[in-house]
Amino acid sequence: MPEPYTTFRSRLMPLGLANVDTDQILPARFLNLTRAEGLDKVLFRDLRLDDDGLPRADSILNDPARQGAKVLLARDNFGSGSSREGAVYSLYDSGYRAVLASGFGDIFHSNALKNGLLPVTLPADQIEALLTRALADPGYRLSIDLKAERVFDDAGAEWPIRIDPFQRELLLSGRDELSHTLQLMDRIISFEAADTNAPPPVATPAMPGG
Repeated sequence: MPEPYTTFRSRLMPLGLANVDTDQILPARFLNLTRAEGLDKVLFRDLRLDDDGLPRADSILNDPARQGAKVLLARDNFGSGSSREGAVYSLYDSGYRAVLASGFGDIFHSNALKNGLLPVTLPADQIEALLTRALADPGYRLSIDLKAERVFDDAGAEWPIRIDPFQRELLLSGRDELSHTLQLMDRIISFEAADTNAPPPVATPAMPGG
């Protein structure tokens, strides 16, 4: 299970790309890897490394000043493409706790929420403003307060965010849907018992001429 989601402050990784699909996040040839074997090592493999396995000099993902960022900043349609839960695992295991974009692939968005990674949707103009600030200053930082549903920076700029209340509760508590259901077992058993013992419904007499 993911860790309980807490308020944090972090520098950004301004990837700044649109239409980043799950095969770019976690290339298909690495799908046989388990989390224990290190999915973080192949995150954005082809965007970070060349054909010889050497770091691409032109990839911001390799910028030493931005390593350790917990917030990834992209443009529209992040996580599109095939259903690939490993893509979320590789981001989470690399230390990312939030992705900010102007839009997400539906399945990726759902998988992220279920695995401790917060997908934050902001209008495109706000994403562009954040990209400009982050690219100009590697030390630029954002804070994310999920409980208060807000993103803010040290200069006082603030952006409200909206997360499904149930998913927000799970993230804050560090539970997944299964563990949440297990916590409700007493209530579920009581409901089933009450429903099982209920008298059978009485048939409604047919109306004359019916």
